Amino acid sequence: MNIILLSGGSGKRLWPLSNDIRSKQFIKIFKNEEGVYESMLQRVYHQIKKADPEATVTIATSRAQVSAIHNQLGNSASISVEPCRRDTFPAIALATAYLADIMHAGLDEPVVVCPVDPYVEDEYFKALKKLSVQAGKSEANLVLMGIEPAYPSEKYGYIIPEDSSQTTRVSAFKEKPSAAMAEKYIKQGALWNGGVFAYKLRYVLDKAYDLTGYKSYQDLFERYGELDKISFDYAVAEKEDKIQVMRFHGKWKDLGTWNTLTEAMEEDIIGNGILNDQCSGVHIINEMDVPVLAMGLHDIVISASPEGILVSDKEQSSYIKPFVDSIEQQVMFAEKSWGNFRVLDVGNGAMIIKVSLKKGTSMNYHSHEHRDEVWIVTSGSGKAVIDGTRKDVHVGDVITMGAGCPHTIIAETELTLVEVQIGKEISVQDKRKFKIDMDAF
Repeated sequence: MNIILLSGGSGKRLWPLSNDIRSKQFIKIFKNEEGVYESMLQRVYHQIKKADPEATVTIATSRAQVSAIHNQLGNSASISVEPCRRDTFPAIALATAYLADIMHAGLDEPVVVCPVDPYVEDEYFKALKKLSVQAGKSEANLVLMGIEPAYPSEKYGYIIPEDSSQTTRVSAFKEKPSAAMAEKYIKQGALWNGGVFAYKLRYVLDKAYDLTGYKSYQDLFERYGELDKISFDYAVAEKEDKIQVMRFHGKWKDLGTWNTLTEAMEEDIIGNGILNDQCSGVHIINEMDVPVLAMGLHDIVISASPEGILVSDKEQSSYIKPFVDSIEQQVMFAEKSWGNFRVLDVGNGAMIIKVSLKKGTSMNYHSHEHRDEVWIVTSGSGKAVIDGTRKDVHVGDVITMGAGCPHTIIAETELTLVEVQIGKEISVQDKRKFKIDMDAF
């Protein structure tokens, strides 16, 4: 089974745990079978591999998310990287071309496309396999998954099927309606459109050629910024006559807001938190090293991270986005392919950061033109490369790099350091990368 997972967006509705760099699918709030917290991305990826160990999973995403994906899934994860954001049709066309030209999938192989962040159980992935098989039959060019509505939602588009069969032709699509209109659609047998569908690889490549004139994956990648911003629904689905919908009856939740996310949480508290016995329906998600105490509260979500603190009525939390858009906040935490960093303090002309590297990883070999840096190793051991010279480093060692000096560090064990940045212009854009043969050190 070929699966394209759509991983995009900034997910600001889950602020302060999500931001422009850290999208909602990377937040670790679900316990796996070993009792370890994992993210939506990790949960869905592992569920796919459990349902079909031979599945080819390609993640369609932006450049900003690549490091976090490698951090959570490893460097072997197959990723189709969008050079810039261009909505779902260009993203799916690029990922399909990636499957054909880079992964060498056959043109008549079925492909399933689905979002990376639904909360689902094993039956969902069995349904994806059935969707793939149905697409392979060539009864339709496009086969959608229609989700049996749990309530008349205003958040989703609707698919109107021709009849009540398990798999049938699509009669019409409906945009996100009012609650009253949604109720009317459901009485007509309408299904939620969850953005899950399947097709033969050749079909989308032909559509991409018709709409863009692309010649290959590389050609599409290089011209990506010129493509129109258009959704897959508008570009393809709503214009396709040979289209079917397959009903899905199982659990399916879009965890796009704090309200829906807390409904899926198995625990009331993640992190350092305390609820007194007068609380009900309260959830605490705390990434800070300080305790959060809640007393006598009802139907409240409390979330704390280096980015900020949210205290909200659960229903009101759905309306968070315009308030978060007005906040100008430096990114205080991010996952990288080599580990993560957390900003501890920001001052005038100085910044202090805690950097954690995984065993066997290293930063890019890089320099900064407008700031000096000091590293203080607080745990683990490794090798620093400073202006081409190797230095073994251990706990307590202090390494100083002046502006313009190339540097990196290689973690021989899990390694933590405190980085002090000093300069009049401290910016993430102030970074120049250099090629280096790490094996030489």
